Amino acid sequence: MAKDKTPVTPAVRMLRTENVQFTGHLYNYEEKGGTGVSARELRVDEHSVIKTLIMEDDARNPLIVLMHGDRQVSTRELARVMGVKGVTPCAPETAQKHSGYQVGGTSPFGTRRAMPVYMEETILALPRIYINGGKRGFLVGIDPQEAIRLLKPTLVRVAV
Repeated sequence: MAKDKTPVTPAVRMLRTENVQFTGHLYNYEEKGGTGVSARELRVDEHSVIKTLIMEDDARNPLIVLMHGDRQVSTRELARVMGVKGVTPCAPETAQKHSGYQVGGTSPFGTRRAMPVYMEETILALPRIYINGGKRGFLVGIDPQEAIRLLKPTLVRVAV
């Protein structure tokens, strides 16, 4: 993909500032299509497409969860790991307020507000991940070790 066609989002700016080698992948976004659509469009396994979920704990503190596209988050298990009573997904407007990104285009990189990040541990076993680049219909391909370096996530096993 030509460099000039890569959207310049806060996520892309952060990746460039941090000298992360990444590939940009534009695709036709489908409303409520999720990772199944992006995996199909990019011709990659949905397991390697990582979704960025903005959630809140019981005290309404926001957090980011990175999960395989073909898995769900056990919020009960995540709450147990975090030592809180509960964790729930944010409403789209709240998620946008915390992240600065429109739902469907949420990247864990370059968020408006710094939030703790929880990453499904098995993501590290993948040679390359495809994660939102900060715009609907735009993923970046990176080495998962770069996500570890930049986001300093807490590794968890909360997939179902």
